[in-house]
Amino acid sequence: MDDRKREAFARLAERRTNAVLERIRLLGNLSNPYAYSYGEEDVRLIFTAIERELKAARAKFQNHRKPQFKLPR
Repeated sequence: MDDRKREAFARLAERRTNAVLERIRLLGNLSNPYAYSYGEEDVRLIFTAIERELKAARAKFQNHRKPQFKLPR
């Protein structure tokens, strides 16, 4: 594997993952019932949207390596 590509991936993956984790922590702060009013449907919609995007992102990694077509020899 190209070392430059690996370094770029690691650098960006760490930065972006940490940014996502921080946003999730901030989202969790909304659970304070003394500061915010929300219902179970709101929570369901939020986490359904997040889970949908996570599945789509994971699929990009899993489906990236598609088998190539080859004729028999």
